[in-house]
Amino acid sequence: MTETSHGAGCVFCKIVAGDIPAHKVYEDDETIAFLDAYPVSSGHTLVVPKKPVENIFDTDETTLDAVMRTVRKVAPAVRDAVGARGVHINSNHGATAGQIVPHLHFHIVPRHERSEFSFWPQHEIDTSDAEAIAEKVRMHLK
Repeated sequence: MTETSHGAGCVFCKIVAGDIPAHKVYEDDETIAFLDAYPVSSGHTLVVPKKPVENIFDTDETTLDAVMRTVRKVAPAVRDAVGARGVHINSNHGATAGQIVPHLHFHIVPRHERSEFSFWPQHEIDTSDAEAIAEKVRMHLK
């Protein structure tokens, strides 16, 4: 989705425009941060750019830099506000990766204990495939 294809149904666009309410915690010229309406834990905050871009694949560096500056600013405030010991910062890019709202956003999820969070299933790397995959990635970076 490109900047011009964001539709009237984009909930984050409506929050940015002030058309629907949100519990805003921070705002600047390029970004906004607000509490997630369906939090994983108390204080779960979303950071979104005001510019309507879908995800990491179609955002420009200036917009991404602004979002990451806001994530960096807001994350310790969220952690401290709820007395968390850390935060999980996550962003899904594309429907197959779990992106539900087609507007770039980062989650800041406060964590109090390690047991609250577990990573997805992991397995040891297959060294026979690792170098071939690494080479393909390097080729795509050229």
